[in-house]
Amino acid sequence: MIAEKLAKKLSEVVEDYREEMVKTLCELIRIKAISPDWGGKGELDKAEYLMKLLDGFEVQRYDAVDERAKGGVRPNIVAKLKGRKDRRLWIVTHMDVVPEGDEKLWSTPPFEPVVKDGRVYGRGSEDNGQSLVSSLFAAKAVMETERPEYTLCLAFVSDEETGSKYGIQHLLKQGIFKKDDVFVVPDAGTKDGSMIEIAEKSILWLKFIVHGRQAHASMPHVAINAYRRAMKFLLELDEELHKKFNARNELFSPPTSTFEPTKREANVDNVNTIPGIDVSYMDCRILPDYSVEEVLNAVEEVKRKHEREGKIDVEVVQKETSPPTPENSEVVKLLSKAIELMRGIKPSLFGIGGNTCAAFFRKAGFHTAVWSTVDGMAHQPNEYAVIENIVADAKVFAALPYPTYLKG
Repeated sequence: MIAEKLAKKLSEVVEDYREEMVKTLCELIRIKAISPDWGGKGELDKAEYLMKLLDGFEVQRYDAVDERAKGGVRPNIVAKLKGRKDRRLWIVTHMDVVPEGDEKLWSTPPFEPVVKDGRVYGRGSEDNGQSLVSSLFAAKAVMETERPEYTLCLAFVSDEETGSKYGIQHLLKQGIFKKDDVFVVPDAGTKDGSMIEIAEKSILWLKFIVHGRQAHASMPHVAINAYRRAMKFLLELDEELHKKFNARNELFSPPTSTFEPTKREANVDNVNTIPGIDVSYMDCRILPDYSVEEVLNAVEEVKRKHEREGKIDVEVVQKETSPPTPENSEVVKLLSKAIELMRGIKPSLFGIGGNTCAAFFRKAGFHTAVWSTVDGMAHQPNEYAVIENIVADAKVFAALPYPTYLKG
C-alpha cells in the first residue's frame, strides 16, 4: 500500500514536468554535440546548458583534456541527490550525438527540433537525449516527493559514440565509483519497455589490407589484383567464421554471433587500373560462448592460407568484451520491480549485439542494467523520441532509489 502511494505521488510530479521535459529535449537537440573525431566541437555547450538545470543537486564536473574540442575539454557531469543511506544508484546517459548523415534524407533540419504527433524529431532525440531528460526530471520529482533511501547519482557523459575514452573510461580512472554502487544505463531498449538488457556480445572490428601489384587493366598478366584477392579472402573468411562459431544463445537477438564485412576504402580512382592494395573492414559481434582470441586465431588461419599468393595485414580496430550482469543482481531486481510498479509490466531479460557504456562498468566489476523504452531510431534520418516514453521512463527512474518500497 505504501509503495502504491509513493508511485502515485511520483507519477503526478513527473506528469507535471511533461511540457518542461519536451522543452528541455528541444533545447538539447539544438546544441550540436558531435565528437572532434567527426569534425565536431564536442559537448561543452551542452554541458554548460545542463549545469544551469541542476539547482538543488550536489554537482561536480570531471573534464577530460582534449585539445581538439571546444574549450580543450570533454566534460562529464555528476549530479547527486543525497539519500538516507550511503548506498548509491547511478543513472548514466551521454551528451554526444552522431552526425546527421545525408541531410537530404531528413524531412526536417536535423538540429532544429520539431514536435509533432506525440514525438520530438531531431538528431540525438532518442540517442540519448530522451533518457538524459527522463533521468534529470525523475531526480527532480524525487527531490519534490520524499527523500530517497539510496543516493541518486546522475552522470551525463561525453564521448559514448566514439569509444568513451573521454567519458566513462575517464570517470572510472577518477575512482569516483564505489564497490557496491549499482548502475542503470538507459541506452538501449524495446518499444514496450518490457526487456532489460543484462549482456552484450563482444565487439571486434577488423581491418584487412590485402596487397597485390598495380598495373593497367589491359595488362592483368603483369599485375596481382588486390581487389580480387580481397574478395576471395573475405568470402572464405566469412564462411569459415559462421561455420566455426555457430552456437546459439536465446538470450540475445539475434541469437548467434555475427560477422559482417562492412566498409571498403577506395582502392583506385579510375576504372582502367588494377588495384595494388585493397582495404576493407569486418564488424564481429561475438557471443560470450567464445573468446575474442578464438575468433582472431580463426582469422589468422584463413589469412595464412591466402598469404601464399601475397601479403595480407590484419589490424584490430576495436576490441571490447564484458561479463554479463547476473540475473539475480540487485540492480536487475530493483529495475524489474520499478517497471512493474510504475508501468504494470513484468519485464524479461535479454542481451544485445550492440555496445553501450555498460560494458565498461561490467568490466570494472559493477553490476549494470540497460533499459529504456525506445522505437529504435538511433543514428537514423528523422530520428525521434516518443514523448510518452520520456515521461513513462522518468516515472520508473524516479522509483529506483526507494528499494524498501520496491522490495516490499
